[in-house]
Amino acid sequence: MKNHAVAVQVVDVINFIAYSRASKEALKSANLLKSLDINALITGEEGVGKATLAKYIINAPVVDGSENIDAILNLISEHKKLIVSNFDKITHIEMLFEALQKNKTRIIATSSKDIFHKISDKFFSLSINIPPLRERIEDIYPLAKKFLEDAKRDFGLDDIDINIKKNRLDINRNCYSLKLTVYKLVIEELMKEEDIIQILQEFFLERLGSNNDYRNNLYIYEIPLIKAGFLKFKSQLKIADKFGINRNTLRKKINEYKL
Repeated sequence: MKNHAVAVQVVDVINFIAYSRASKEALKSANLLKSLDINALITGEEGVGKATLAKYIINAPVVDGSENIDAILNLISEHKKLIVSNFDKITHIEMLFEALQKNKTRIIATSSKDIFHKISDKFFSLSINIPPLRERIEDIYPLAKKFLEDAKRDFGLDDIDINIKKNRLDINRNCYSLKLTVYKLVIEELMKEEDIIQILQEFFLERLGSNNDYRNNLYIYEIPLIKAGFLKFKSQLKIADKFGINRNTLRKKINEYKL
């Protein structure tokens, strides 16, 4: 068998935030697994916290199931505990099972896709499913607060008060998009007018070169301005008055941009 190198990350035990009923049940199962020497599978959509929960259960090297099977088998021979992400991508399932049995290696596996019950029952004594954030509403704001603390630490902003805008929190990709939203809010809080101008300049620089560039790119300025006007002034009449433009012109813009 050839020796294939594989990137392995050893992780520390970290907290799993649980406020919703589903998350509390998952954490309860995880706490049980911390005291039992059995294999377990954690399933759920991408970004729901499968890796976080796995790392909470055991402190062990992490290997991706899409890695070469020889590399995974080598790690099994070297470690008594292993976290296997993307378990559904593993090839040569029988070779993996035999290696785990021979070396008595315990695995906590994660998968974003369904595993056939025949395989799941063969490898794992317990399965945990973590629902998406849209089904765990109570977890969203505590997670956002955690990501905010992470961002403030990363940017050295301990003395700055930043408001988490709940209407801006994106959970489409669960924790991935939620964390990205929070970091965007932090960056926006730090940005000055000259920063925005510089970003737009770089953006336009990549788009210029065709006819009618000014008119074709005007929507990038007008759409957010009109949307902000609606949020602040609530009515077309007030927006037109504050913007100093004709109401018919404003209505035309609203229809043009389908706002």
